[in-house]
Amino acid sequence: MTIDVWMQHPTVRFLGHGMLASLRRWTGGAMPQKDSDLPIEATVASMDAAGVDFGLLSAWRGPNGLDLVSNDEVAAWVAKHPNSFAGLATVDLDNPMAAVRELRRRVRDDGFVGLRVVPWLWGLPPTDRRYYPLFAECVELGVPFCTQVGHTGPMRRSETGRPIPYIDEVALDFPELVIVCGHVGYPWTEEMVAVARKHPNVYIDTSAYTTKRLPDELIRFMRTGSGQRKVLFGTNYPMIGHQHALDGLDGLGLTDEAVHDYLHGNAERVFALGR
Repeated sequence: MTIDVWMQHPTVRFLGHGMLASLRRWTGGAMPQKDSDLPIEATVASMDAAGVDFGLLSAWRGPNGLDLVSNDEVAAWVAKHPNSFAGLATVDLDNPMAAVRELRRRVRDDGFVGLRVVPWLWGLPPTDRRYYPLFAECVELGVPFCTQVGHTGPMRRSETGRPIPYIDEVALDFPELVIVCGHVGYPWTEEMVAVARKHPNVYIDTSAYTTKRLPDELIRFMRTGSGQRKVLFGTNYPMIGHQHALDGLDGLGLTDEAVHDYLHGNAERVFALGR
């Protein structure tokens, strides 16, 4: 079984946003066109073709009412394919109490399994005070906080993606908070690995990178006993297709147990998917 912990089912609003122009260049036209909404079955088909059994669908929200993939849309797709998907909620950081209530409602009523906030979209690092009520609520609800680390593919500032100081400080302030850091942290991957080693509840996911492009320092970490339990598979679909993301897995030099943890076991444990 393979679980993708960072993927989106793209809406026209998402695909048509100018921030994705640079990603379209990088992916060589592999991303879907933005003319009309794709049926959720197109995403299921991509997963099936690569043997990916389950995915965590992200909602996307930004400042000033920017609504690219709504929680309602994610909830509807999950309800339609409950054996294929679970949801990750988005919230409005500019309205902290409404954000807390929305997260609580999505987890309790719709079965969402975490919160995702992309810091560069807001221009706010995870140490900003607007995140902190949400961190406390994630702890109370028993769900992870998922975020992006590393530089930005879109033409936005990269500073908010630094593992040190931001993820390190959040983990110190909230030692009970489970933090899943997507996009491997490049060019600060060594920092990201150090933070994941230091904090029991900090994890890394490999979204936005194909297997063949994973940084050497991350692969070395995955080969260790501690690192084997700290790295989760993700694609960032539709920017990277599922099969393309998995190609080259046999070349990583992982044990069978480590491959199991990477593709399935860690995600099931961290997101309590068997609960």
